[in-house]
Amino acid sequence: MSNDFELNATVRTDLGKGASRRLRRLADLVPAIIYGESKEPVCINIPHKDILKAVSNEAFFSHIITLVVGKKKEQVVIKALQRHPAKPRIMHADFQRVSADHAITVAVPLHFINEEKCKGVKLGGGSIIKAMNELNISCLPKDLPEFIEVDMADVGVGEAIHISQIKLPKGVTSVDLTHGHDADNSVVSVLAPRGGAATEGEGEASA
Repeated sequence: MSNDFELNATVRTDLGKGASRRLRRLADLVPAIIYGESKEPVCINIPHKDILKAVSNEAFFSHIITLVVGKKKEQVVIKALQRHPAKPRIMHADFQRVSADHAITVAVPLHFINEEKCKGVKLGGGSIIKAMNELNISCLPKDLPEFIEVDMADVGVGEAIHISQIKLPKGVTSVDLTHGHDADNSVVSVLAPRGGAATEGEGEASA
C-alpha cells in the first residue's frame, strides 16, 4: 500500500500541561508523542493546520504515516487522537512506530456497499442497522488495507452479517476472532419494518 501521508514535526522539550496549552495558543502547534518498537518515546509538535487537514481524510487513520522529525523519518500509525469537545481543534495525538516485519493492530473503516440493492430493504421494507463502523485488524504494515468492504446485497430481513462473514484481504486477521474471546459480533443487520410487514417472498424465505 502506498504511503500518502507525511507530516513535519519538531521535538518538544518543554513538557507539561501548561507548556502544551502555550503551544496550542501561541504557536498553533499540536503536542504529540511517538512510541513503540522498543525505542524511547519522543515528544513532538505538529503544526495544527497540517494535522487538521490530514485527519479530514478517513484514510489517514488506516495508513502508514511518515513523520519527519528534523533529519529523521519515522514510520508510524496513529493510535489515539484527542479533539476539543466544542471546537474544530486537535488537542493531542499518539503515534506508534511500525516495523516492516512486525504485525500492527489498527482500526480500519468499514465501507458498506450495495445498500440500495439490499434484499431486506428492497423486498422486505427493512432498515439497515450498523453496529460497527470500523474493525480492529492485525497485519504487517505492507498488508494494511485502507478500508474493508461489507456487501449488503444478499442480506434479508432479520438477518445480520457477523465479523466471521466479512472477507478480509490476504494477510489480514480480525483481532476479535483471534484473541480467544469468541467475539464474533454482529457488524450490520436488517431490521424488520414496524408491524413485521414483509413481502410474500420475504415471508416464504423466513418460514
